Amino acid sequence: MIYRFRVILDAKEDIFRDIEIKQEATLEDFHNCITQSFGFDGMEVASFFTSDDEWRQQEEIPLFDMEETKDPLRTMQATLIEDVVSRDETRLIYVYDFLSLWTFFVELAEIVELEDGERYPNLLFAHGQVPAEAPPADFSGDEDDDDDMDAMDFEDDYDMDDLENLGFDENWN
Repeated sequence: MIYRFRVILDAKEDIFRDIEIKQEATLEDFHNCITQSFGFDGMEVASFFTSDDEWRQQEEIPLFDMEETKDPLRTMQATLIEDVVSRDETRLIYVYDFLSLWTFFVELAEIVELEDGERYPNLLFAHGQVPAEAPPADFSGDEDDDDDMDAMDFEDDYDMDDLENLGFDENWN
């Protein structure tokens, strides 16, 4: 089977690529295809993140595991696309170059039969020019957290010079 993805750069302008790739390809193969289709050299650190329907990132699947833990991370090289994407789980987030934070929304558009004579991966369509620098990260999706912080009252009525009314003995140690 062939997975057809739309890979969208997180930017104000519409910049995306439509890519076909075999379902049994690795995430590393997909990473290489994405970097080439957007004109990157592929030499920077990158990660895929599984995502829910609201584009909230979940499990990280890095290009390579840099952590020294007893439970190693699942890496792109060891993860097949079909292991993280399905008809029910259609979204991934891809971050390239952790210093610049090029962020992409990756969504499975359809699953089709393999076409004889076609080479995969295949860039089906390219729209928009990639800017010279990564668009600034937009964390506005965290409005709920900001509302909670605004509702909290951080001011207090304590006078630090008035130790008698603080509720403890000033010679407590």
